[in-house]
Amino acid sequence: MATIDVSAGVDDAPAPVTSGKSRNNRPRSAGNLWRAIRSNGKATAGLIILGVFVVLAIIPQWIAPGDPGAEIYGRMEGPSGAHLLGTTAYGQDIMSEVIWGARPALLIAIIAGLFATLLSVLIGVTGAYLGGIADDLLNLLTDVFLVIPTLPLVIVIAAYASSHSLSVLIVVLVITGWSYGARQLRSQALSLRNRDFLQAAKVRGEKRSYIIVFELLPTMTSLIVANFLGAALYSILTAAGLEFLGLGNTASVDWGTMLYWAQNNEALQTGQYLWAAVPGLCIAALGTAFALLNNAFDEISNPALRPVRRIRVKRTHS
Repeated sequence: MATIDVSAGVDDAPAPVTSGKSRNNRPRSAGNLWRAIRSNGKATAGLIILGVFVVLAIIPQWIAPGDPGAEIYGRMEGPSGAHLLGTTAYGQDIMSEVIWGARPALLIAIIAGLFATLLSVLIGVTGAYLGGIADDLLNLLTDVFLVIPTLPLVIVIAAYASSHSLSVLIVVLVITGWSYGARQLRSQALSLRNRDFLQAAKVRGEKRSYIIVFELLPTMTSLIVANFLGAALYSILTAAGLEFLGLGNTASVDWGTMLYWAQNNEALQTGQYLWAAVPGLCIAALGTAFALLNNAFDEISNPALRPVRRIRVKRTHS
């Protein structure tokens, strides 16, 4: 006869069907968000990778003391005990530049991702809740930015900016990175705006700003976080591409400018593979961390995307 191994499938069994509302008629919000993150393998892997780069960004002076851009070493030296990744054609230590490059990369990802997400929430959620002319105008603005080719727009804005500083790069990324998130958040807000808990807040006489901030947004936490991670991923890759093209601050020490100078000095053709490969791998690894976290939060916010686990069946002979 066949018996079911209950211990293997208890955690994966479907939850009882409910009305989708808690006792106070509010959809389940972020109360169990941390537990959902810990139980998701993609989120765990993404947090570990991201944690490594956060440590490098916080304490680079402890790991690689000194000026990372100082041209004080021998040129084009291979890996050694003194220079684990060798030196550049200008006599800079590659390892120091890689370590110090984590800070501007994370700053760009977090600041640009945060402001792009705030703009997405402001335009998408507010318009959906208010409805009427306000929603039509904000939705039209979103559609305009969605159909504009992003890469040419980014290049044009960055090329004609009077300064290629980090702040200008962040502004460019925010302007071109908010529209997709606004469309997603608007769709979610439209599905929630007629729920009972929002109607109850209206009956109580709460202001619209209070309802949006304290009633509506908490129920969209996982989707907002997923949009932030997507905007951060976009910012990392786009910023690296602009810097590689020389549209960033080429005097700064970060991974994109490392690729720019490596390309200018034909690093791959002259055997300086680590100069080009290591910063490229760092960009890919940091992007992978945000991508894993983004996919994990997509699964958390949308049960239809969660992988289906099978219940193991043991067969015993009677």
